[in-house]
Amino acid sequence: MAVKQTAGRDALGEFASKFAELNDDVLFGQVWSREDKLSLRDRSIVTVVALMAQGLTDSSFQYHLQSAKNNGVTKAEIAEILTHAAFYAGWPKAWAAFRMAKEVWAEDDVADAKAKHANKIIFPIGAPNDTFAKYFIEQSYLAPVSTAQVGIYNVTFEPGCRNNWHIHHAQSGGGQILICVAGRGFYQEYGKPAQELHPGDVVNIPAGVKHWHGAAPDSWFSHLAVEVPGTETANEWLEAVNDAEYAKATTEEV
Repeated sequence: MAVKQTAGRDALGEFASKFAELNDDVLFGQVWSREDKLSLRDRSIVTVVALMAQGLTDSSFQYHLQSAKNNGVTKAEIAEILTHAAFYAGWPKAWAAFRMAKEVWAEDDVADAKAKHANKIIFPIGAPNDTFAKYFIEQSYLAPVSTAQVGIYNVTFEPGCRNNWHIHHAQSGGGQILICVAGRGFYQEYGKPAQELHPGDVVNIPAGVKHWHGAAPDSWFSHLAVEVPGTETANEWLEAVNDAEYAKATTEEV
């Protein structure tokens, strides 16, 4: 299958139309498309090593690193490829290449950590918590466990993720119960020290109490959020837990 490329024409247009044509139609349209000779994966590896050997760690190098990833080169493999090439291309060039490679494969680290965390709990992590994203710092996920009788939701926080200060209001009853199921997190009521949370911990949050909860800086965290029945219940979202508050809450002795 021919590799479709328009970068030459997009960047150079009429300024260097022949160069753009050679880049898009010959280099990519013909050379890169000769998969009967070398696979796209093999061509990506050759190209990355050749660019690294020249000390080229610009946007084109990043493009070819991303292409290598898309063509099946894993994080472990690119680390080994750059390590091997370092002995022939030069140690400083390898350092520069590694800095960019770490950025390209960073998403794999997040995916691997998420998968490991998911294996520790019996409840699904669920979808990104987009509906309430504006009330969270960093990424959270939400999975309904029960929506009948009593609302129960599995809430998962990436490391460093926490929700805003908020209050559960009710004329009577109401509030929330947190049941910690995996990872390490924190809960804090306004004016009180933060409480470190581990699997099996239960937090009872009465209506009218200003608080926040979320993950530790270095750990994923999941808890079940149980909605306590009440009359005229409402949730009031307040200011974000800023970096200074969060750092103080998660580093002081608890």
